[in-house]
Amino acid sequence: MTEYKIEAIKTFDYEKSVIDKGYANKTLLVDISNSDISIHPVTEKMKEVFIGGKGFDLWLLWNAVKGTTKWSDPENAICIASGPMGGTPVYPGSGKSIVTTISPLTGTVIDSNVGGYFGPYLKFAGFDALQIRGKTKTDIVILIDGIDEKIQIFETSGLPDDSYALSSTLTEHFAQGKPRNISVVSTGPGAKHALMGCLNFTWYDLKRKRARYKQAGRGGIGSVFADKCIKAVVARWDRVSVKTNNPSDGIALKEVGKKHSREIVDLDPKQNEMAKIGTTHLVTIMNDFDLLPTNNFQYGQHPEADNVGQEVYRRIFDTGYDGCWMGCTVACSHGVKDFVPLTGPYRGEKVFVDGPEYETIAGCGSNLGVFDPHTIIEMNFYCDAYGLDTISVGTSIAFAMECFSMDLINETHTGGINLSFGNRAAALEIVHQMAQGEGFGHIVGRGVREMKSIFARDYKADLNIMQDIGMEAKGLEFSEYMTKESLAQQGGYGLALKGAQHDEAWLIFLDMVHNFMPSFEQKAEALHWFPMFRTWFGLCGLCKLPWNDIIPEDNKDTQEPAKVMKHVEWYTQYYTAVTGRHTTPDGLIRMSEAVYNFQRIFNLKMGFGTREHDNIPYRAMGPVKPVEYESRPERYDKELVEKHHVDITDMSTEEKIRTLRKFRETQYEQLKDAVYKRRGWTSNGIPTIDTVTRLGIDFPEVLELLNAKLGDDQG
Repeated sequence: MTEYKIEAIKTFDYEKSVIDKGYANKTLLVDISNSDISIHPVTEKMKEVFIGGKGFDLWLLWNAVKGTTKWSDPENAICIASGPMGGTPVYPGSGKSIVTTISPLTGTVIDSNVGGYFGPYLKFAGFDALQIRGKTKTDIVILIDGIDEKIQIFETSGLPDDSYALSSTLTEHFAQGKPRNISVVSTGPGAKHALMGCLNFTWYDLKRKRARYKQAGRGGIGSVFADKCIKAVVARWDRVSVKTNNPSDGIALKEVGKKHSREIVDLDPKQNEMAKIGTTHLVTIMNDFDLLPTNNFQYGQHPEADNVGQEVYRRIFDTGYDGCWMGCTVACSHGVKDFVPLTGPYRGEKVFVDGPEYETIAGCGSNLGVFDPHTIIEMNFYCDAYGLDTISVGTSIAFAMECFSMDLINETHTGGINLSFGNRAAALEIVHQMAQGEGFGHIVGRGVREMKSIFARDYKADLNIMQDIGMEAKGLEFSEYMTKESLAQQGGYGLALKGAQHDEAWLIFLDMVHNFMPSFEQKAEALHWFPMFRTWFGLCGLCKLPWNDIIPEDNKDTQEPAKVMKHVEWYTQYYTAVTGRHTTPDGLIRMSEAVYNFQRIFNLKMGFGTREHDNIPYRAMGPVKPVEYESRPERYDKELVEKHHVDITDMSTEEKIRTLRKFRETQYEQLKDAVYKRRGWTSNGIPTIDTVTRLGIDFPEVLELLNAKLGDDQG
């Protein structure tokens, strides 16, 4: 490796906070424009309303930006926080960081929940949240050293560009012989040239003697990071025990943590085997239920799906403990050892690949018509090295491939690349071009929303058909689930605050398979409770997998099995044991409701957040092209005849598609109405004054904004 330089340009000594009931009670602001470092108090009101994690991030970001702020403006902040329960080593899934910024893909708030050690280390170093503002012209590294109690800004040169090599170098540089004390946040060269850059968060794997990775993938957070010329942010910490978080009731915490951990150890081998195969088990399940996105979400099944399913990865994954936080018994962060890429700068070298997980397998595999696990692993590796979100990469390439298959674009536009579905070499070439900002890959790296505009403007492609097949909402590419037959999940994507991501609501099975919510009101109730409870994990520094990916054996016999209420009760005990604040299951929902509505209002501040922005492409609702309809003719014909009482005797496939579309689009609008009413919003999707007052987020600037927006509605 070439010689590198790291030179301190600012050192700020501080006295570390004593953690009190899960809180450091301070936040850290680093303004890199002028190398200014300052520490700010966390008020009781801030904890009461925003709880921690994403809530703190949103409040800091709200006060940093204006409604006119663009993603590349200096005042756009990157905020990283854990939460009051983050850093607990005895409760599974308690090592999360939550990152927010203004997204280059959506133009509004994006948040991402990510594993690794950074969030807990940041808190234990004395800060509930970190806010980075400003921009520089010289690459910098920020060090938050909780051991020596100092914060430093370094100017750097000669450091590696790719995230794997960079984090390895910085781990060794700052470790002082103890690499487990270091967590690095970084991105790669792809984030400089694409709008879908991700951040890699490390933890040090003692067994494998290497820094491992989890990704804050969605919405281009890494692109903001790279635009600011931040090479990395490093946290340093050492001792972690139950006492480090100074919980209110350590005994109660240990008891509830032990119950949940033991249950996972007992039941995971009988259920999803996440400790052995991670989320790869979802490939087979999704394929069996016609939900595995294939060829840009045209189809939900493929006969070769098993080639990229769990049994393949059972053989490929390196064995050993794979928890991305200390003591997590889910331990689902698997990887591939001694993988040899066939392309790119690591061609012919043995590398370690973190992943793939389900989203990457579906996005960079089936959705591209690729059913070769080695190609998927190679795309996974290079996306991480280049700092690119595998979900947006996969969905964007899939869109380009379908446009190519429909002759909306051709090899003249792609620079000679044959972008046919299933072309593995072409998909990899696009990823490498993205990283360099070159060729057609540079256009794909702008994301689906911008590609639609570019293809229409420059290549005269039909914008109407591209609107139907371009799988993005609010500018964010869809994550990897088919929603054609689940109206509730269509709402789960379209009504999600940040865009088409499933982390607010994953309702496909409840709706499509089990038919637990046949009415609009029942769907609306689910689209209230589930997004609120899932939001709560992001407030507290937690992973949601222990909640409902491993479930009690008697769960099916409970009144509301989808909610896994036994675990919800455990989480209330966990929250109370750490914070000393007694709560109930309804109390958890109430916490999230305040933050959730505040984020909706944040979208309004940024010029979004009304009914029109909750639209989704028609392919998310139903078949766009005859080939899609004819792949499932019995299903669609039956719906037209039995549900809508249409005489289809002499109808062509195109006529059936148009007729079905009218019904399904109407249903989606009716769903919006029901959800808005349940959430306490107007028919235009705006929280009412009564709602924000009830939730305690009736701040003067919120009321001023709402009064203006509600007045516009009435006007």
